[in-house]
Amino acid sequence: MKKKRKSSANVKLAPPVLVARWRFYFVGVVMAALMLALVVQLARVQVVSGTDRGADFLRQAGEDRTFRSEVLPGYRGIISDRNGEPLAVSTPLVSVYLDPQVVSSDYPRLPQLAKAAGMKLGDLKNKLERYSSHSYMSLKPRLPPEYADRIKALGIPGIFYETEYRRFYPSAEVSAQLLGFTNFTDQGQEAIELAYDNWLRGEPGSKTVLKDEKGNVIREVGITHAASPGNNLDLSIDLRLQYMAYRELKAAVAKNNASAGSVVVLDAHSGEVLALVNQPSFNPNDRSELDGEAVRNRAVVDQLEPGSTIKPFSIMAAMEAGVADTNSIIDTSPGYVHVGGKTFLDPVNYGKMDLTKIITKSSQVGTTKLALKTGPEAIRDMYYRVGFGQAPGTGFPGESVGQLPNHRRWPSVTLANYAFGYGFTASVLQLAQAYSVIANEGVKKPVSLLRVDETPRGQQVIASDIAREMKKMLATVTQKGGTGARAQLAHYTTAGKSGTAHLIGETGYADDKYRSLFAGFAPFDNPRIIVVAVISEPKTGKYYGGEVAAPVFGRVTESALRLLEVPPESNPNTEQMAQLGGGQ
Repeated sequence: MKKKRKSSANVKLAPPVLVARWRFYFVGVVMAALMLALVVQLARVQVVSGTDRGADFLRQAGEDRTFRSEVLPGYRGIISDRNGEPLAVSTPLVSVYLDPQVVSSDYPRLPQLAKAAGMKLGDLKNKLERYSSHSYMSLKPRLPPEYADRIKALGIPGIFYETEYRRFYPSAEVSAQLLGFTNFTDQGQEAIELAYDNWLRGEPGSKTVLKDEKGNVIREVGITHAASPGNNLDLSIDLRLQYMAYRELKAAVAKNNASAGSVVVLDAHSGEVLALVNQPSFNPNDRSELDGEAVRNRAVVDQLEPGSTIKPFSIMAAMEAGVADTNSIIDTSPGYVHVGGKTFLDPVNYGKMDLTKIITKSSQVGTTKLALKTGPEAIRDMYYRVGFGQAPGTGFPGESVGQLPNHRRWPSVTLANYAFGYGFTASVLQLAQAYSVIANEGVKKPVSLLRVDETPRGQQVIASDIAREMKKMLATVTQKGGTGARAQLAHYTTAGKSGTAHLIGETGYADDKYRSLFAGFAPFDNPRIIVVAVISEPKTGKYYGGEVAAPVFGRVTESALRLLEVPPESNPNTEQMAQLGGGQ
């Protein structure tokens, strides 16, 4: 039986819920007010200035904590001696700056800042007042990091720091003319620092950092461009020998009341410069009272007439030309010789002399007679082959080539002067290289201011038998009766030659101004070092090279051989090889 479906007409509906109209309007008004307040606040923050949370505030907050780019220093390479001892290093320094708009003259913590900066409070206030209209002022330039840290510890806003590198020379005046110095931008200005500036100089980089309102780094964001340090440079110098040679030279210049002096020590095997010192000198770490005369590397750039130290080479030229040999006898009587209207004298009448005795006694007469027979071409050629008239090739700025004239006409007096060290010029370094040729029995080796890892073979420029004979002759000079007897050593046999040269004055050669020289090598059998000592303008009455320069040679040579651990000779040749005293 089907159920009857109820009619919808019979279903009763619930009455509608009625909402009060005033409540609807109230909610609408509240929502609109909230939206309006939000819009007003946004406008206030983004546009309106002069409020505590407005545009100025946000701008200041952005400045207080912001990204900055900082320089990464590319520090200069280290210059070291042959054993790795530092000769020139770059040390960090911090320059301190401040903003006078933040740190003004009435800043309450100014006394603490002045104390940390090592300044008088009054001086700091006066400086801040002078810079009151500026936003940048240097407080303390180039401070050691520990001093800058004292200022940083105060935490004063408006102070900024910049790290840079300054060159420091541990050996100070001892190596000053050799090393030179850099300027305030760390560029080489003199000597090795200038010659190898491109090699030593570093390339700066940059990094991005986040700093707070006090200028403190909150964190490093990253390196924008990596810095590249400069290359290191190893010199041939042995710092032990350098100190010793400088001490001996300084003492000798003072003892003889001289105006200047130089000492060069060469390695006979490699041609390396083991020591190179000059007087006067200067301290490259403090150039506040720098004297231009003291900056000059006299041993390398100055030209001088070598005097009698050149005689071995003019006599070897005579031997090469066949004019004389070790058995030849030269009659020097009556102790003088007239040449072109000029008279050349010996201290005494030596009479008949062989070549050895001419060298031992440094005879002007004997040397002159040999030179007149030899001729200028052969003598000049000999000089050139051993290094005179050409640059040593060290690369040192201003390295002297010297003057080696080749006259169209050679008056006899000019040739005679040429043969015993006048009428041409050379540097102390060139003289040392020339004597290394004799020490190496005719082989010329390049001179180097840089450390040499492989010993150069060199070039045979003089016949070995002639150089060997001259080497023997030079050994007599330092024996009793020779002009260089004061260069004799107790434990090593030395060989060398003294020299004395008049200095040029305003109207020609001065009668009372001299340069004293001694050049030689040791030990005799197997030379290890060549040493040249030069003392300019001694004023104590003594001026002969054998009196003034030979003792310097002796002390430097003895000490250098010990430092180089060259074994003493068991029976050094101290035999009396000459009977008469000399004067030059």
